Amino acid sequence: MTVNDFLRTFEVGDRVLIKPAPRHLAMPHRRYWAKVGVVVEKRGRAYVVEVKVGKSTKKIITYGFHLKKV
Repeated sequence: MTVNDFLRTFEVGDRVLIKPAPRHLAMPHRRYWAKVGVVVEKRGRAYVVEVKVGKSTKKIITYGFHLKKV
């Protein structure tokens, strides 16, 4: 992890890959690791990501250092 990972920002509508950073709090559940989703909104320092799982759509709230732009 570098400082750039903590300063990474995303815009609403960006497609992102959920890739958790090791040894950090607020990790997304393991079921959502390596899933691609869309950033729906920003809440403080965190992002709300909409991920399709099976037939349903889930919303995950996580920090930007757990996300990578696709």
